[in-house]
Amino acid sequence: MSNVSPHDTRSIIDLLRGVQDFNIRVFPEKQDLFSDLASGQSPHTLFITCADSRVSPEMITQQQPGAMFVLRNIGNIVPAYGEMLGGVSAAIEYAVLALDVRHIIVCGHSDCGAMKALLDPEAHGLDGMPTVASWLRNAETARAVTAAIHPEARGAQAVAALSEQNVLLQLDHLRTHPSVAARIAEGRLLLQGWLYDIATGRIGVFDSQTRSVQTVDAVLDTLRDRDIP
Repeated sequence: MSNVSPHDTRSIIDLLRGVQDFNIRVFPEKQDLFSDLASGQSPHTLFITCADSRVSPEMITQQQPGAMFVLRNIGNIVPAYGEMLGGVSAAIEYAVLALDVRHIIVCGHSDCGAMKALLDPEAHGLDGMPTVASWLRNAETARAVTAAIHPEARGAQAVAALSEQNVLLQLDHLRTHPSVAARIAEGRLLLQGWLYDIATGRIGVFDSQTRSVQTVDAVLDTLRDRDIP
């Protein structure tokens, strides 16, 4: 510990004080919920999002513990089935077949470092991060599509356009997973793409037919028209 700076010590102290607050104040207020969760989980949604520290799935959706099975990685990426069988594929399979989730959401976000690196690998040091570079190849098709339909996009505009295409691509990849494809065919699973804007807190939702982004209000209106509460 002698080489730890005061700043670093302050950070871990903040975390430990947060644990204290959870134990003293938060946990007692929700003790019944945690007692129920202690014997098992039955989340309704698999939420796939970026590992970016600014994205907080439970805060964004205002869900209680146990409601969502959260899968985070760099760039909210889902490798196509068979391409990179590993933790992401295993989590998807487990969520669908063992936990019987009814929804899968792929949520991208604004100012995504993974998308920036995909657009300009050299400037973002991918030469020194071979594992990250290999992982981001799972979004290469999104980069190519973005370049084709938004050739003039630069900077933040290019990142935003690529983030949209990346969400759509990862939804396509999801459908290649046997467990997902089977549940969709049975009418037991709904996929949805989201884009979270960090600066405004707004979520854009992709329409599954047009692949265009809609507001949350518009999607809720559509669901109400279908008599879905």
